[in-house]
Parts: sequence; C-alpha cells; structure tokens
Amino acid sequence: MGAFLIKFRWLDSGKFCALIGVACLSGAMSDVARADLKLCNATPGRVGVALGYQDKKGWATEGWWNIPSQTCESLLKGTLPSRYLYVHAVDYERGGEWSGTHFMCTKDQSFTIRDTKGCEERGFSRKGFYEIDTGTSQSWTIRLADPEKTTKAK
Repeated sequence: MGAFLIKFRWLDSGKFCALIGVACLSGAMSDVARADLKLCNATPGRVGVALGYQDKKGWATEGWWNIPSQTCESLLKGTLPSRYLYVHAVDYERGGEWSGTHFMCTKDQSFTIRDTKGCEERGFSRKGFYEIDTGTSQSWTIRLADPEKTTKAK
C-alpha cells in the first residue's frame, strides 16, 4: 500500500502550487487484501478531483469526484489500472487548482473521456495533471493538504 501527499502554497496571483512528497506505507497493513485508489481531502474546503490513467483500452480521464473537507473517498475500486496515475483538483471554495505538466481532457460536468489528444477539437477542456508513480503498489492513497503554517523567527 502506498500514499501520496500533495501540499500547496498560495502564490501572489491567488493560485497555488504544489509541493509534492511521497510516503510509502508498510505492506504489513491490516487492509492488504483491499486494493483501491483513495483520495483524502485534508484541506478546509470541498475539492473536485479528476483522475487520468492508462489501462488496457488506452488513456482515460474521469471526474469529478466532489470530496468534502477532512474526508476520504475511494476513486477507483480494485487493483490500480497502471503504475502511473494523474490528478487534477480544484478548490471550490478558495478558487485555486492543483495542476501539473501532463495534459489530459476534462469537462465541467461528470465525465469519462477516452484519449488525451485533441481535447478542444472534441469539445473538451485541456487541463494539466500531476503524475503519481505508485511503483508496484496495488492500492494507493492520495492526500491533499494545505501547506503547514510557518512563522518567521524575530
């Protein structure tokens, strides 16, 4: 089982950027038999999450999962579709987004979209996603968190 932590810092422009850390959890967990992809929202507000991956049929993106503050939700049940997963998230209450350099298709309402090419030509939006390397894990947890508050020494 593995975990992925994404922390954010606010930029002056009102957007935030991610500080990424990965934590691999011990395989000796009591829930080893259950293989899922989970996302935990440790932020103070509700987030929308889109997920991208490559399976036996090719590239796919799915969304939106609306995850309330301080809760976890299974995004995919069963064994992970591939080693690399891609996440794009939106903070509904503060207006920021978590994005990366891997571009995939999304739309404003619930969606499942096949292929990552020609998004706009097919009537979809093109958004940046963060890559997550799950290694050989069969299940994984992603944790969205705000940056830790730091104070300057005087």
